[in-house]
Amino acid sequence: MAKSDKIIVALDVPTKVAALDLVDQLREQISFFKIGLQLYTAEGPEIVCSVLSTGAKVWLDLKLHDIPNTVARAVESASNLGVHMLTIHLSGGSEMIRAATAARTNNISILGVTILTSATEQTLREIGITDRVDDQVLRLAKLGVEAGIDGVVASPHEIKVLRTEFTDKIKIVVQGIRPSWAEPGDQKRFMTPRQALEAGADYIGIGRPITTHPRPTEAVTKILNEIES
Repeated sequence: MAKSDKIIVALDVPTKVAALDLVDQLREQISFFKIGLQLYTAEGPEIVCSVLSTGAKVWLDLKLHDIPNTVARAVESASNLGVHMLTIHLSGGSEMIRAATAARTNNISILGVTILTSATEQTLREIGITDRVDDQVLRLAKLGVEAGIDGVVASPHEIKVLRTEFTDKIKIVVQGIRPSWAEPGDQKRFMTPRQALEAGADYIGIGRPITTHPRPTEAVTKILNEIES
């Protein structure tokens, strides 16, 4: 797989027009785009179909977390849209996870979200979890793998422990990626794109360093140069 195919650009913009403009600008460099809550809430399933119609792949990042039946029906709907990856929260428990994996069709990959990259151990303490972040990530990942997920979403700092535990049995998709020249923003557990790929990530999701750049194609070029240097 080419290095550029490992980059998934997050379309964290408020409108269909802005999203399709980014896709149009980046399609010669990037083949995979992520649609999250902001854009999906604003534009609905239509934006998914519009991005797919360009020939690009779509990661639908809705982080589903609900009763098992509701999650299963949402997975069916996402599968019918034709998206390539869909996220669920592994903290929903094994019954919910199994409902999600049983409902997938059309080769959709179910990715389990472990701990959000904005979270710290203080965040875990606030919700009653006393373990360290990496221990909780591993616990949730094991739960997901036992229930049949295709991959996990984690911060770059958990890549090595996840790869050691699961080898190549699952895909590891990381967020919290910040190029050396970008501000961290609200990310607490981040790495550069090159560091994440060298650590063993299969895909890296990158948003604001590209989408807020005055020339997004230039930002992608800088990232690719950083990865390949």
